[in-house]
Amino acid sequence: MAGGASDSSVSGGVKVGAPEGPPPIMPPSTRRVRAGRKRPKPQRSWPARIMRALLSVVLVLMAFSLFLVALYRFVPVPVTWLMVERAIAGDGLRRDWVRLDQISPNLVRAVIAAEDAKFCSHHGFDWEAIEDAMEANEEGRPTRGGSTISQQTAKNVFLWPARSWVRKGFEAGFTVAIEAAWPKHRIMEVYLNVAEFGIGTYGIEAAARRYLGRDARSMTPRQAAAIAAVLPSPRKWDPNNPTRRVARRIARIERGARVVKNEGLDTCVQAGR
Repeated sequence: MAGGASDSSVSGGVKVGAPEGPPPIMPPSTRRVRAGRKRPKPQRSWPARIMRALLSVVLVLMAFSLFLVALYRFVPVPVTWLMVERAIAGDGLRRDWVRLDQISPNLVRAVIAAEDAKFCSHHGFDWEAIEDAMEANEEGRPTRGGSTISQQTAKNVFLWPARSWVRKGFEAGFTVAIEAAWPKHRIMEVYLNVAEFGIGTYGIEAAARRYLGRDARSMTPRQAAAIAAVLPSPRKWDPNNPTRRVARRIARIERGARVVKNEGLDTCVQAGR
């Protein structure tokens, strides 16, 4: 028919002849590629990377420290920072590890009387002694110091000898750790085996043989007091040639050791023998 509209004509702007259908389907491989695309992770800044690295180092050191605390609960401490430092300086190294039952009870009592009378009753820190030491330092008076045997053990075994607030902070942490993980008799045993008793002399067995010519098991109360008296200054004081000051200190320690025995202030140590 002339002038008739064909099937492909457009009416009202709509193509009549083009059938409508679903959108084209992408091949499965194309869908997987697009779905698998991930946005790139934002790069961390240098400060963030440094903090992350420092945190990792701190966590590793903490884990290693706790491992050593657990290990030394049962194993003799092989060497300390102080021993290595002094040996390199030429002092030599004399030391023989002994068990607590190989150490005279007289020596244990003398050390408690000399260094830490509340050893069996505190949990690592003698707060009253610390306050007294701080007040004495502020007033310029001489003082024994506020460190307990537990604190000295933590310092000697795990830390370097130089004094600083950083070291004191680590010392406090290790003190808490050994008080939690070690019984009191183990703390005393380790302390008496690593303490410095003279130039190049560490541990009570080496000290007894050097100064007394006998082993640590067979010390009299007087001999034990003389050995314990040098602990604050072992490189200057000699138990065989005491100054007047050291002689007075020996007499005080001997009296104090009798009090320790009579009042049972060493029971936490003797119970572990």
